[in-house]
Amino acid sequence: MNKPCQTPHCGYHWDGSNQRFFEGWYYRVTLPEWGQTFGFMYSIDDPVGGKSHSGGAAQILGANDQYLCRTFPDVKTFWASYHQLGLGHWGKTKLSLKPQLLDPVIFEQKIEEGYQANAILNQGYICDRATKNYCRWCYEIEPIDGWGNRNFSQKPTAGWLSFLPIFDPGWQVLMAHGYANGWIDWNGKIYDFTRAPAYSEKNWGRSFPIKWFWINCNSFLEESELTLTAVGGIREVFGWTESVGLIGLHYQGKFYQFKRENSQLSWQIKPWGRWEMEGKNADFTIKIVGTTDQAGNYVRVPTAEGLQFNCRDTMQGNLSLELRQTQGQLILKAVSHLGGLEVGGISWDNPWLYKTSDV
Repeated sequence: MNKPCQTPHCGYHWDGSNQRFFEGWYYRVTLPEWGQTFGFMYSIDDPVGGKSHSGGAAQILGANDQYLCRTFPDVKTFWASYHQLGLGHWGKTKLSLKPQLLDPVIFEQKIEEGYQANAILNQGYICDRATKNYCRWCYEIEPIDGWGNRNFSQKPTAGWLSFLPIFDPGWQVLMAHGYANGWIDWNGKIYDFTRAPAYSEKNWGRSFPIKWFWINCNSFLEESELTLTAVGGIREVFGWTESVGLIGLHYQGKFYQFKRENSQLSWQIKPWGRWEMEGKNADFTIKIVGTTDQAGNYVRVPTAEGLQFNCRDTMQGNLSLELRQTQGQLILKAVSHLGGLEVGGISWDNPWLYKTSDV
């Protein structure tokens, strides 16, 4: 049985083959008192080495949606655990040790550039050598909710079929909600924080979906135990493509899930600026609206040609949601001005309208 907050798929997925492969991890901490969010994106491409896209990267979408990236071409200085959440990539260092998890004090002293992260720690330093912009960070994590009801065994985000290598890519929310304690140094501005909302997820496979959107937030006004994750995408299954969507809501320890197997889903997503999604099943209905007048920024995602700027994000979106019983009784109404809103992939010339068939 899983530990209460350890989700399936938290370990590294590479099987050692030389076929196209990537794995990516996303850690986020939101700082309501500053109105800022920091998203840390770690990835490894073709870890067998010697291929045109072999290597790793650390990207940060930081204060005011500013972007920072550092690549780590040497796959031999990357490490990840197959049995639990844990990974890191060393850049410049004089250590002769095999790359591994280090005590945070030792890491700070000995690793001049790189990162390390697991279920309870996220730490690192990267610098853009052209601009001299940099970020240094270290914070501890207290996991609260994984993907499922609190204090119960956690679920695979994409369902039981995600244990089979037929979907591309795989996706798992590692921690829907937790608290972070530590600091971030963003180009000389120090953010110290205690019990800041934290989140993490991962994906793996040959490439990202052909097209997708993502809505995520765990920093709502007047709601300290609420996390929303909603997605839609076009993915590959056995060489075919299909549209899929999912809404997951954790509220005060209870998990509400709307997916194709048990719900009607619909969405209207503009190329940028407005995200609308609804879910309805036998017991509950949910309505989500995200908007932004921010330009956001582009981040790199894996493609067949390696990491490419194929994804647009903001972490300062306006977000509202309503959860009701199917009979109409209101369970929850919440808003945030620190929502994560994203579109990615191709064919974003027109709005994306979609509705599943009745269940």
